[in-house]
Amino acid sequence: MASIVKRPRKSGETTYQVKWRQDGAWQTEGFDDPDSAEKFRKLVEAHDGQWPHGWIKGEGFVEPDPVPGDMPLMTWARRYVDRLVEVDERTQEDYRRDVEQHLSLLKHTEVSGRVVDATVCNVTKDDVQDWVRAEVKGEPDPGDPEKWLRRPANPKSIRNRHGLLFCIMQAAVDAEPQLRTTNPCKGTRLPRLDDHIEEEMCFLEHEEYARIAAELRAIDPAAADLADWLVGTGMRWGEATALRVSDINLTRGTASVQRAWKKSPKGSASAFFLGPPKTRKARRLVALSPAQLDVVRRLMSGQKPEAFLFRTPGGKSWRHANFYNRKWRPAVDAAIDKGLPKRPRIHDLRHTHVSWLIAANIPLPAIQARVGHESISTTVDRYGHLVRGLDDEITAAIEGALGARVISPGLRAVSGGA
Repeated sequence: MASIVKRPRKSGETTYQVKWRQDGAWQTEGFDDPDSAEKFRKLVEAHDGQWPHGWIKGEGFVEPDPVPGDMPLMTWARRYVDRLVEVDERTQEDYRRDVEQHLSLLKHTEVSGRVVDATVCNVTKDDVQDWVRAEVKGEPDPGDPEKWLRRPANPKSIRNRHGLLFCIMQAAVDAEPQLRTTNPCKGTRLPRLDDHIEEEMCFLEHEEYARIAAELRAIDPAAADLADWLVGTGMRWGEATALRVSDINLTRGTASVQRAWKKSPKGSASAFFLGPPKTRKARRLVALSPAQLDVVRRLMSGQKPEAFLFRTPGGKSWRHANFYNRKWRPAVDAAIDKGLPKRPRIHDLRHTHVSWLIAANIPLPAIQARVGHESISTTVDRYGHLVRGLDDEITAAIEGALGARVISPGLRAVSGGA
């Protein structure tokens, strides 16, 4: 326990000495006023009888000397994003927006408690954790409790931004000369992905989808063909609408996913362009059912190899906004008027496809390959809670393991003691 001892001086003034034992030896620190001494005593107690981190005897809290080459974090972050070559321009724009709107909120809290701008070298694990907490809480409008100056971020967005920050800080670790020795983003506690219900996935039963499909076919048969394809293959919208006739192999019964629609950078002449799929594993062959092959034969008839497989009545490629506003939403609204209890998004057709495969006991690794997830953890995290179809098999296996009695030949059960 730390205590405060008054020490009179020859001048008549009184000093206040904080005294405590650390590792069997007496430690002391002097102050000119009782309030400062009491604050320091509480610091010692809070540090379990140790000198507070960053405190120098006789000087107080002292920040370390600046590291040569250190710079504002924002300068380093902008430089990192501008030098990326493995992402398209639209993704770079998204990263720049995250840097300016979100990573700029990261501050450094000195050991004295003073908050200063973050630099490459002064950011600590606590600073990163404080930033995550600020992203989770958002910033209410002090003038109106019903409004926000900055809305709370959802867990997925926070994880994405933390991933960008991790790469930015790792670049400082890997720099030549090295700017810092450790990455402060390692070990950050991030919010769980299931801590919110925003954009909750919607899974359709077969009969529920059939209701929507019937309404779609009444509105536009070409739109119904595309919806059937999305729910029947699990392809992303940008992948399915980018398919060309040449991507279909009728002999093998496969569709080759090689490209996807991407949003163009601001200021471009076109709003979208064809680029690579979302991830490396999104390049894949998707097996087609006999019914799906019948559909593609009809769609391919009389078309050139470079023609898009799914086309609007005018022969052009589909655009998400037009399909949603003119085809999908009217069909869903009509189905809801007739009793459909759900309001699915177009992307929910992909979720529905996975749920149907899980209900049919298809293993998750096979589902991962079919839908093009980069990692099996993505498949498990997103859809693992649906895996209930094997419950009977699992309980039967447990029952068999616990209930089996293996008796070697020549041995018989003996009752009583040995």
